Amino acid sequence: MIHIVFQQMDVEALNAAIALDPSLNGDVIQIADDFAVGPVDDIYSTEGIEGRKMWWREVLAGGDYDGIVDDGSVADDNRTVAELIERLQQEPEEKIWIWAAQNKHDVSGYYWLVSQLKDFQGRIFILYLNNLPFIGTKGNIFYPVNLYDIPPKEFIKAKILVRPVTLSEFEVDSDEWAKLCAEKQGIRLLEGGKKLVQADYDYYDRSLANFITGDWQRASKLIHHFLSKAKEITGDAFLLWRIKGLVRSGEFDVQGELKNMKDFEIKSKAPLPAGDSVVV
Repeated sequence: MIHIVFQQMDVEALNAAIALDPSLNGDVIQIADDFAVGPVDDIYSTEGIEGRKMWWREVLAGGDYDGIVDDGSVADDNRTVAELIERLQQEPEEKIWIWAAQNKHDVSGYYWLVSQLKDFQGRIFILYLNNLPFIGTKGNIFYPVNLYDIPPKEFIKAKILVRPVTLSEFEVDSDEWAKLCAEKQGIRLLEGGKKLVQADYDYYDRSLANFITGDWQRASKLIHHFLSKAKEITGDAFLLWRIKGLVRSGEFDVQGELKNMKDFEIKSKAPLPAGDSVVV
């Protein structure tokens, strides 16, 4: 079997589970892109694929991940899927298990992937850990948001949840993804189950701004606070891009060079001295 996951830490967690249970043995492949953010219109056309790459180049420019779109350090997901399809065609007994937790990253990736595998119905399986309790490392019961939150021995229990992606799901989920793509929005959010809704690129801006205080703090610290405390979160590269946008809007004070997360600090604008006024 071939296992598909959507985050690098999921690869490590699933490999640890496979080491405990050889019946799960198989290649673990990651879909690297985060399809919960960015343009997805015409996502399977040459123009749409290049448009998304151009968007990522803009987002990552001058930051910690500048250049990774083109330097070969990140897998080409379109090539990955082409190789998966070729393998399924050449090896009739091969199966794919898609692992997804209840988060917008995994669900968006699932929609993008499954829409390309319709010809292999009966050989594509899903393990969607939707509102399912697991036992944590300290014996506590919890509902994982990410696959990598699950201890390896609990993955072994999760395998009983595997089921084929039905013909109806291939049709309905592909139609739902096509509808989302046609809306040309920049942010996808998980409303519940596999239901995604969308918002504009500035969706996280107000929440980010709430973590900016009157004291100087590095962008890296701001992002860390946001990721650990905000209700809705997204990737650090996208957040850095949005922080730079907030700075350029003139709403906040900044010192340092607007490049990597540790290169600049940000704070709320200092109040005007008594008696001063702003001319508008």
